[in-house]
Amino acid sequence: MTLSDVEPARLPQRRDARERHERLLTAARGEFAARGVDASLERIARDAGVAIGTLYRHFPTRMELLLAALEPRIQEFLDGAGKALEIADPWDGLVYYLENLFRGQAGDRGFNDFLSRRFPGNAHTERIHDLMCQQIEDVLARAQKAGVARPDITRADIVNLIWSNGRMIDATSATAPNAWRRHLYLMLDAYRAERAHPLPEPPLTDDQLYDAMVQLNKTD
Repeated sequence: MTLSDVEPARLPQRRDARERHERLLTAARGEFAARGVDASLERIARDAGVAIGTLYRHFPTRMELLLAALEPRIQEFLDGAGKALEIADPWDGLVYYLENLFRGQAGDRGFNDFLSRRFPGNAHTERIHDLMCQQIEDVLARAQKAGVARPDITRADIVNLIWSNGRMIDATSATAPNAWRRHLYLMLDAYRAERAHPLPEPPLTDDQLYDAMVQLNKTD
């Protein structure tokens, strides 16, 4: 699966416009990676050497700029998720999927924010998130069917792990940039079928999960 399957067609540009477009994308990738999805558009325009009006001519909304800037990272993640399903051992596939996911989080705060939130006003992001959620379910169901992952884990539990890992990355990226891997492997032990014990609370429903991701976009 590629992003071209879920994104609208793009119109060709003149050479000078393409150059400004690429400078904006380069600046946006740096700013979003460092500061998250709420990075200053004015700073991005300044770093690209253009006026803010030029930025808006190329990318009329923040979300259009964000999606264009994150495209390589999102595609890399989608490709990795596909590889996880090709790994013969379902548990190894689940581990590969989560390592690929969290490595992307650790390397890009904008991607971390994108994974953690929902943007209900944008049909394109909704399609991407729906695809990601389906991949989570496919990788997880395969491990559960093989009896190696505990049967009561849901997509919401994986998203909860994304949230907690994101906070951990924020806290440790400057002092221990690989600390997320220890946290992941501790959680993977809890996900093994043989470690399963009754849980005191049910998982979030799909509606609760969606609402929580939207709320993060409003308050984070």
